[in-house]
Amino acid sequence: MPKITPTLWFDTQGLEAAEFYCSVFPNSKIRAVTHYNEAGPRPAGTVLTVEFTLDGQDYTALNGGPEFTFSEAVSLSVTCADQKEIDYYWTRLAKGGEEGPCGWLKDRYGLSWQVVPEGMAEVLNDPDQSRASRAMKALMGMKKLDIAALKAAADQG
Repeated sequence: MPKITPTLWFDTQGLEAAEFYCSVFPNSKIRAVTHYNEAGPRPAGTVLTVEFTLDGQDYTALNGGPEFTFSEAVSLSVTCADQKEIDYYWTRLAKGGEEGPCGWLKDRYGLSWQVVPEGMAEVLNDPDQSRASRAMKALMGMKKLDIAALKAAADQG
């Protein structure tokens, strides 16, 4: 089966972004960097692509120019084991970016992330619809997700 590698389009910050992401996630590294040559369209020697791995998942950063930018239509989801992990990833990824609702944020490069706890789908799909609704209502009022507050809201009843 072919390997699927997401490619992230940047104007000029692909290497900087890849280095940042590798500093945030464990078991991460830059694997290769390619450069534009005399054929262009950017100046020879300018970074073209950066192949990198974030905790086992491969990505490519492409410095393609300002024509395309990120939107919330595509996001990367970080499933966290506990509140400590949520706090860690939220703090680092949101720094210099923008906090959004329901565990979403945009990093300093405009890429959208969802920082969520393990088991979130189970809570929102609880067979007890009242419990699920209380959890959803609490979720909708949060930026960074608070596991204890979500559980408390679900259990109020």
